[in-house]
Amino acid sequence: MIKPKTPASEQELLALASQIAGFTLSDLAQLAGIQVPENLRKDKGWGGQLIEWHLGASAGSKPVPDFEQLGIELKSLPVNRNGEPLETTFVCAAQLTGIAGQTWLQSPVYKKLARVLWIPILAERSIPVKDRLVGYPILWSPTAQQAAALRADWEEIMDKIAFGEIQSITAKTGTFLQLRPKAAHSRIRTQAIGTAGEPIAALPRGFYLKKDFTRLILNSV
Repeated sequence: MIKPKTPASEQELLALASQIAGFTLSDLAQLAGIQVPENLRKDKGWGGQLIEWHLGASAGSKPVPDFEQLGIELKSLPVNRNGEPLETTFVCAAQLTGIAGQTWLQSPVYKKLARVLWIPILAERSIPVKDRLVGYPILWSPTAQQAAALRADWEEIMDKIAFGEIQSITAKTGTFLQLRPKAAHSRIRTQAIGTAGEPIAALPRGFYLKKDFTRLILNSV
């Protein structure tokens, strides 16, 4: 199967996403001509990448929405049989230096979450990867209340980074948005800001949405 073209409109993207609802990951892999891994321990993002392929996502690893021309980010969301999210959702890598003057509206987090196409996947651990089921898409933008809560979390976290307090940030910091280590292994280091404003070596971090937030999205439809 030739890779689908990037959709030209929201309506076209939503129609494509609706067409794959009810397919298993095995169905989608077969159409794409690729093998299904037995497990996702070494291929954690495989299912999301497969869906990106089928929907014609074009951004790759760039810090912009997956459908850049449409301003829409694509997020696959593992859920259980009750429609509950099974894990937090990665948003983007966190910038730990050179952040003076950055505002919420300029931030990669805002740009990634302004408009999101959520694809739920029935992905309980007891279900083999090949049999995991793609659900109906949800095209979403944050409500004013949700946007204000995300902004407050982002500003709290970024203030701590800017003032050299990165080591004090835990997964409990923030109501809906959290900052966590994001690296292949613990030996990887990047530059951050120390308590005296000096450069320090720190684990790379990423922004994640907590399950309480994605549960609100799932319950809103």
